[in-house]
Amino acid sequence: MGNPCNEIRADWAAQRIKNLSLRKAIWNAFSGSNDTHSLIEKFDYPRLGPGMMWEAFRDRVEDQGGEVRMEQKVRRIFRDENRVRAVEVENADGSTYEFAADQFISSMPISALVENMVPPAPDHVREAAKKLRYRDFLMVTLIIEGENMFPDNWIYIHSPDVKVGRIQNFRSWSEEMIPEPNRSSLGMEYFCNENDELWDKDDKELLAQAERELRTLNLVGDAPVLDGKVIRQRKAYPLYDGDYRDALETIREWLATIPNLQAVGRNGMHRYNNQDHSMLTAMLAVKNILGENHDLWAVNVEEEYHEEVREPEESEQRAMGHSERLQPTRILAGAK
Repeated sequence: MGNPCNEIRADWAAQRIKNLSLRKAIWNAFSGSNDTHSLIEKFDYPRLGPGMMWEAFRDRVEDQGGEVRMEQKVRRIFRDENRVRAVEVENADGSTYEFAADQFISSMPISALVENMVPPAPDHVREAAKKLRYRDFLMVTLIIEGENMFPDNWIYIHSPDVKVGRIQNFRSWSEEMIPEPNRSSLGMEYFCNENDELWDKDDKELLAQAERELRTLNLVGDAPVLDGKVIRQRKAYPLYDGDYRDALETIREWLATIPNLQAVGRNGMHRYNNQDHSMLTAMLAVKNILGENHDLWAVNVEEEYHEEVREPEESEQRAMGHSERLQPTRILAGAK
């Protein structure tokens, strides 16, 4: 079940949709024109999916002497008055260790960041953290026999006859993401809350539901479904309800008193940013550590940080080391 529109703040639309006003919406409804846009239409896409970008990131870190530790979770954040001293990390086997540093960048949910402080954050900050809510997400990926299901990268679904909210067609992103010829991979995306009826269904039920809804929408005809996989993602979307703004401001004010800690990313800032803006906050956080002065909370708010399209320089492609792996489209630029 979704959240009623009257419980979602207008901040959400302002974050995701540019160049929109009530006057323009009425005019567009009567005239049929529409120059409002929500996202940039062209961007680079790794031929084997976004995971290639993070693999390249890991490789660059390690090539320069850094270390990337996988399958580990930060459990507690230790601070001495107004500075973070160390974090407690849990390994995949359940063992823990303490990791000390001079500077910290956090992309964990900002509510969890507050809740796991040692000593605890002030009571009013902890109460604010409890007010921040999220929407969770699950995807049922189906392998279909056939190549030309539909040409779109993704389709938003508004039919009351099904629960799926969006469908991704991975072959349309890159044919190399489909390892076998004459196959398609469709991601049936469901927006839900952890431990609700949909979330708690077992994988077999979800696979059957996704196929049934795909047939109801008549997107694949009678093409056979050959296989499937269910993926669940907690806290995928920060919720912009009536309480979030004041609660977030309270947390921001307190975090500002801890100079060696910066919050970045969608969950880290409880901001419904795109992936490029989320990465930009992390890049600017690093520049802050190196002596610059960037307001991370201004990203995707001030015009300086809005998306801009430009052709990639040859030197940039060489520096990325993956120019041959990207779809030949266009690249997103961050701050000017």
